[in-house]
Amino acid sequence: MSEDRAVLEALLAAQDRGELVAMATVVRVQGSVPRHAGSKMLIRTDGSIVGTVGGGGMESRVVQEGLAAIKDGETRLLSYSLNDIQDGDPGICGGTLQIFVEPVGASPTLLVIGGGHVGKALCELGKWAGWRVVLNDDREAFCNAGYVSGLDGYIISKPSEISQHIEITGRTYVAAVTRGLPIDRDLIPALLQTPAAYIGVIGSQRRWALTEKALKDELGVSDEALKRVYAPIGLELQAETPQEIAVSILAQITMLRRGGDGLAMRRDKDTAGMIE
Repeated sequence: MSEDRAVLEALLAAQDRGELVAMATVVRVQGSVPRHAGSKMLIRTDGSIVGTVGGGGMESRVVQEGLAAIKDGETRLLSYSLNDIQDGDPGICGGTLQIFVEPVGASPTLLVIGGGHVGKALCELGKWAGWRVVLNDDREAFCNAGYVSGLDGYIISKPSEISQHIEITGRTYVAAVTRGLPIDRDLIPALLQTPAAYIGVIGSQRRWALTEKALKDELGVSDEALKRVYAPIGLELQAETPQEIAVSILAQITMLRRGGDGLAMRRDKDTAGMIE
């Protein structure tokens, strides 16, 4: 197998597993360098690699930059001179090169907790929108491929034990569309222990007020911690059907993920000139 094919197959395998990786590509070379432009190297979170951009001290530096890119999600354009190790250069080939490093990963994960009407609709909408979708419910009948097909995972467990079955990362968006306060009371503290990018909980204003009181009075959850929870979940669309509620939930998640403000795209005439 060629090196390029090995790198690309490792990338596809990582995406199938939902694993974040970084890809380093030599984009410009001048003079004597160990690798030609277009050479690629895949960097995994454990520091292991597939392919090479030249080996030695330079490659070690690229691996560290790749790990940083995986962590912060930012691309990097690195420049190296390979002239004199005594001057701090990572090599002595005599040339210079630029390496582009980019984080690459599967779509972020939408973790839907609760497979009722809204949960099912949200799973279907999430897959349509290109998310990696995982469904959790403690009832097998509401958490299987026959009930809602094509998902990336089905986890039958107590919602409060979900973090024991799936790694919840900063790229995981959790929509808890559960059956009521008793479940939420145990679930929310567990979710707050994770770095989830979003934690939303379904229910009316009254249900959330009762849940919030129980969490603070009985379990000692702080106000600061509860600020992470979006409850009631979703944007106010006056939604009624499960499908409409799913739209309001995914709209809020998309808004927060992309840095939107939730305002209408259309502006009033008296502000149109200001926008232009």
